[in-house]
Amino acid sequence: MTPTPPTPVSSRRRFLDWLLGTAAGGLFLSVFYPAARYLVPPPSEEAATSAVTLAVDPNHVAPNSGQIFKFGREPGILIKTPSGELRAFTAICTHLACTVQYRNDLSEIWCACHNGHYDLNGVNISGPPPRPLERYALRLSSKQIQVSKRA
Repeated sequence: MTPTPPTPVSSRRRFLDWLLGTAAGGLFLSVFYPAARYLVPPPSEEAATSAVTLAVDPNHVAPNSGQIFKFGREPGILIKTPSGELRAFTAICTHLACTVQYRNDLSEIWCACHNGHYDLNGVNISGPPPRPLERYALRLSSKQIQVSKRA
């Protein structure tokens, strides 16, 4: 017996099955690939930082002032108290992770998100923050300030 050649109907049906299968696969990838990329975070580009050096002359920081600096991936805040002492803290509020700032009119660290206040030791004194700010250790030289996490 000789095999019969395929009829045009069966080859057309195979083509339509292939076309629908490819379209379904494309739809699946276009929906689930972005969802998977959203759920799986990308690898961290920057390692956790334990110390940074600020190119700030300690003698040129004005009393009763504060400035934000980058401590790895997170912000930090450098404060010079009205008495002239330098202190550094994390600039992330312990309530909802907003960035805090120094208010020289109150001589306090202030979180604008929900009006949280910290004293110059980083202790929460009013508002919703549940705990104090993390304090950093300072090493001063003549032309720069080194900020590091406490051991």
